[in-house]
Amino acid sequence: MEIRPEFLGLVLACALVTAVPRVLPLLVLSRLQLPQWLLDWLRYVPVAVLASLLSLEVATGGTAGLLRAGVALAVAAVSRSLLGTVLAGVAVYWLLL
Repeated sequence: MEIRPEFLGLVLACALVTAVPRVLPLLVLSRLQLPQWLLDWLRYVPVAVLASLLSLEVATGGTAGLLRAGVALAVAAVSRSLLGTVLAGVAVYWLLL
């Protein structure tokens, strides 16, 4: 199998463009002492991102989206199990697909 230089260059450029935005902030922020208020604020970023993705899915899913979210919420409230919640949500998703 022959790899053309332009294809190899494209793959390496894509890898660089993917890796640099992820590694650069880690390198810069690992050397800085961030203020406590910023660290407290950053703790809520994953929850906010997940909530925005979930709300988009529920809003565009119509009644089925509300039902899927409701079942997952009920399983989470009763079982307090992340695995159980994910499995129930996926099962209801595939049943209503």
